[in-house]
Amino acid sequence: MITPKLLLPLRIPELGPALGKLVAGTGRRPGGLSLESLRVQLVTTIIEAAGDARRLAGQENRPAAVAALGRDVWLGAWEGAVQAIGDLVITRASERLAAEAVRVRLPRRRRRRLALGAAERRAAAARLGVAGARLVPALDRLEELSSGALEATPAEREALEAWQEALRASARRLEEAWLALEDAVERETAHWDRVVEAVAAWRRPTWPVVVFTVAALAVAVWLGLILGGFVLAPRWLLPLLQRLPAL
Repeated sequence: MITPKLLLPLRIPELGPALGKLVAGTGRRPGGLSLESLRVQLVTTIIEAAGDARRLAGQENRPAAVAALGRDVWLGAWEGAVQAIGDLVITRASERLAAEAVRVRLPRRRRRRLALGAAERRAAAARLGVAGARLVPALDRLEELSSGALEATPAEREALEAWQEALRASARRLEEAWLALEDAVERETAHWDRVVEAVAAWRRPTWPVVVFTVAALAVAVWLGLILGGFVLAPRWLLPLLQRLPAL
């Protein structure tokens, strides 16, 4: 069995440069939404995980150091960001739909159908999560190389270097995923914009008013003909007509 003294030091590469625009920000407001706080939260999670990994590596706790930047940490941070952004998109869409429904006086029954709940939030998160398609394979590769980094000796330096490069590659894929996520947010908000516009264009149907008006006019003409003596009154109407002079 290889003793710790023969192992290469477990050095954690600097991930900031590889994270690129995820650190610096893109300056975009996709769909009119500010994602800055969520971007910072995502970056902070990864940077802090790298710091924990360095601390644990310095304490010769190699398994914990590798786990601190393992697949689950990256994936959890990404999925948390996607879910939060999906909630933000749906919350905004729900508020706009409710406001337009009130403005155009949409019937209550139809308003209830517009309510966006957990199902819509899950669906939105699923659509947005597709932006991380290239991130998952990179994280799978990182997981595969983790055991080699744990036991890398001077003769197996390539195993440690491959793991270090996998960390940088994961950071680059996370940046790409974020950029793709911003594009996905644009598409998602555009979809809900169309739904809101459809509600805003709704108008109460006029056919009931037309039908009532025509029916009332027909009844008025018919009564006029009866009162004028042009048409015989039906028997059921005679008691009412007999009372008219008393009104």
